[in-house]
Amino acid sequence: MSSRIGRLLYQPLVDFDDSQRPVPRLARWEKLTPQRYRFHIDEAAAPFSTGRNVTVEDIVATYAFVLDPANGSPHRSVLSVIERMETRGESTVDFVIARPDAHFPAYLTVGIVPAESLQGIPRKDTPPPGNGPFIADGGDGRTTLRLVRRRDGQAVELVAARDPLVRLLKLLRGEVHLVQNDLPPELFGYLADEAGIDVVSARGTNFSYLGFNLEDPVTGDLRVRRAIAHAIDREAIIQHLFRGRATLASSLFPPTHWLGLPLEDYPHDIDRARKLLADAGYRDESPLQLEYKTSSDPFRLRVATILQAQLARAGIQLELRSYDWGTFYGDIKTGNFQMYSLAWVGMKTPDSFRYLFHSGSVPPEGANRGRYRSDLADRFIEAGEAATDTAEGIAYYQRLQQLLLDELPYVPLWYEDHVLAIRDEVTGYGLAPDGNYDGLAHIGWTSR
Repeated sequence: MSSRIGRLLYQPLVDFDDSQRPVPRLARWEKLTPQRYRFHIDEAAAPFSTGRNVTVEDIVATYAFVLDPANGSPHRSVLSVIERMETRGESTVDFVIARPDAHFPAYLTVGIVPAESLQGIPRKDTPPPGNGPFIADGGDGRTTLRLVRRRDGQAVELVAARDPLVRLLKLLRGEVHLVQNDLPPELFGYLADEAGIDVVSARGTNFSYLGFNLEDPVTGDLRVRRAIAHAIDREAIIQHLFRGRATLASSLFPPTHWLGLPLEDYPHDIDRARKLLADAGYRDESPLQLEYKTSSDPFRLRVATILQAQLARAGIQLELRSYDWGTFYGDIKTGNFQMYSLAWVGMKTPDSFRYLFHSGSVPPEGANRGRYRSDLADRFIEAGEAATDTAEGIAYYQRLQQLLLDELPYVPLWYEDHVLAIRDEVTGYGLAPDGNYDGLAHIGWTSR
């Protein structure tokens, strides 16, 4: 959510086109050497809301802040490849990187903030001035956030409502004008029959998965992970729970992505699951017992309950543990779990593989939360980064994706569709494959 809102307030140096390839946003670039990239600020770049233009000092200050370990930025792991930055005049800056990486420009997606806002201890109660299509203009920061569109003064209020039924009622009463995702499928089905409300869906790219602690003696056993993969009937879950609004996943990136490829994964096969469990020493008289952690979101609890029932058919006893989001997410980040389910949102570039699966990316250095360690995976990741030829790099990443499917640090589940319920007086909002809120920059109104 914070990333989606941040895109409305701050522009990055680099963004992505419809095929998820990097394109200039605030700056265009040229590759001078395999380890030096020069960025030139676009003369037409939008100024900050203070009226001041973006400068190379803002760029350097933003990335220096991210790279400072004391600030604990989640972007630091990927961006630590930056060795230094060198300014060249008022509108040009060179990034010198520690190792060749043909995909480096795609990593520069952090929103740029004014250099002066990063001096001292940044205030957390007031966002720094931005140069995105909106400015933050009120709200308590917990239940409401008011944004104002810079080009015409149109106000947009983001309202937090924890209960799905409350969201539904607010939409029906006209207290909110659109809800994107965040409702169970049956409530979207109900809204589709309501006058004055349109329900629209689009294929998504957010990757849902089962994660495992590979340092645990049980879930660290590949036979157990493969048994779980075969025991889950993903197609039934998509058909009946999601009402068809999801597609099967076999890798981090969908086949439509330039890095994606169709992979033959694990079909639903209870007999195969039972054989794998028997090989690992688990039988009906001594069944496998696992602890599964999830959030307290009602829909995610339903998913967990279905997984529990499906795994029980293969002889796996799943104990569900539900926590508030803060506690649940804290446990996942610290490795305090056997098995859990989450989704990765907005993954677009191959640096994601290093962030999630490299043995050097165990938290706090990255998001390898399952402690997956594979010399072969590390070699594929590093070779893909070092490849100077795009086709060669893609070949390494494709081999990596097959390896990950074989070794199952994650069991891929599905890519959930994005679903929008919107009152018919609102026009111009479009769904993005990663679920961002950029469409708010284009909304308009019609009279009833």
